[in-house]
Amino acid sequence: MGKNILIVEDEQSIVTLVSFHVNKAGFQTDVAYDGEEAIRKAETNDYDLIVLDIMIPKMDGLEVCKYLRNRQIDTPILFLTAVDDEFDRVLGLELGADDYLTKPFSPREVVARIKAILRRTNQEKPVHYQSIHIGQLTIYTDRYEATFDGEGLSFTRKEFELLAYLAKHRGIVLSREQLLENVWNYDFAGDTRIVDVHISRLREKIEPSPKDPVYIKTIHGIGYKLEDVVEE
Repeated sequence: MGKNILIVEDEQSIVTLVSFHVNKAGFQTDVAYDGEEAIRKAETNDYDLIVLDIMIPKMDGLEVCKYLRNRQIDTPILFLTAVDDEFDRVLGLELGADDYLTKPFSPREVVARIKAILRRTNQEKPVHYQSIHIGQLTIYTDRYEATFDGEGLSFTRKEFELLAYLAKHRGIVLSREQLLENVWNYDFAGDTRIVDVHISRLREKIEPSPKDPVYIKTIHGIGYKLEDVVEE
């Protein structure tokens, strides 16, 4: 699926022109014809970029930009305007816009600016890491890291993937066969010892007493379960 662009413009001829070229470049487009509609759509949809004309009805583009930024909506914004005025341009950028293009413009330049903004913002966009907290154990599933009581732990890739899978299914008994299929991504028929070996290694790293495990429990005859431990 292509990235989704909201075009905010009240002149139908410009909407048609910009939409055609943006779609042709491989992006999906949606349209708003005034400031209030732009805000409603920006608050309820996940756009990758907003092409925002300054001179639009009900709320102008500067007001729309300010409103969105005040509500922590950080979708990149490319301003379009017929007013080649340094004050408007500077104010727009200070309010949180990412770029500015004056009319008349080339549709190819609009597409080029969109691509440039998306490249830049994708590089700068902060990463929000997902984490799972179980007792004193914190697992950051997106970056292959975990801590125990605040101290960093070291894992091989497969050890971490096994721990993360157990954590995502904490409280559920998982058979060795299930773990093989979902962590190793194939049916390791006939030999489940690889799971036992990795469980043993995990216990050495996350259990206060590996021989008397609190976190990873053995369910005899079935497999393993990661307890949903509550830190006292």
